[in-house]
Amino acid sequence: MSVGSMVVIGLLGLVGAYLVVIYNNLVRVKHNVTKAWSNIDVLLKQRHDELPKLVEVCRQYMQYEQATLTQVISARSAVAAARERGDISALGSAEGLLRVGLGQLFALAEAYPELKANSHFQHLQQRISGLEGAIADRREFYNESANLNNIRIEQFPDLIVARLLQFTAKPLLEFSHEERRDVDIKSLFG
Repeated sequence: MSVGSMVVIGLLGLVGAYLVVIYNNLVRVKHNVTKAWSNIDVLLKQRHDELPKLVEVCRQYMQYEQATLTQVISARSAVAAARERGDISALGSAEGLLRVGLGQLFALAEAYPELKANSHFQHLQQRISGLEGAIADRREFYNESANLNNIRIEQFPDLIVARLLQFTAKPLLEFSHEERRDVDIKSLFG
């Protein structure tokens, strides 16, 4: 075997090894996005299970606030449907509606001292507030993972391997204007 043949074989081996490293890194990044979504999904499911309990406790005290209770249950259903489909953009929109509804519900609870003093309500409010914080943390991790995936599949030379093996961009979990704005407490009691 000639020196030229060995050099060509050596270069092909290096290129092959480099492509394997790129492929493995792309797979790792893709699975980090999946893992981040799974972490959100677990917390959404936990919150989904807690909300009917909260609404039921509130319903016992808040006879005149049915619209707010209905809004929370409706938004809960929209979040669950988007979560089941894995529809990131629909989830962002539904999450916004749910957070607005929960904000209104907790604000209205201030007008019901017996409800506010109820230990079951306090426990559920703390549990849901804790889940909200955890979901926010996981959303940040998901977006970071999705962004890293999207950058990697667009960078050279990774984009060659990504296109050949059909790696795709992942959507960011974005939220509506409604979710980013504060609850207008005056309008709830006006």
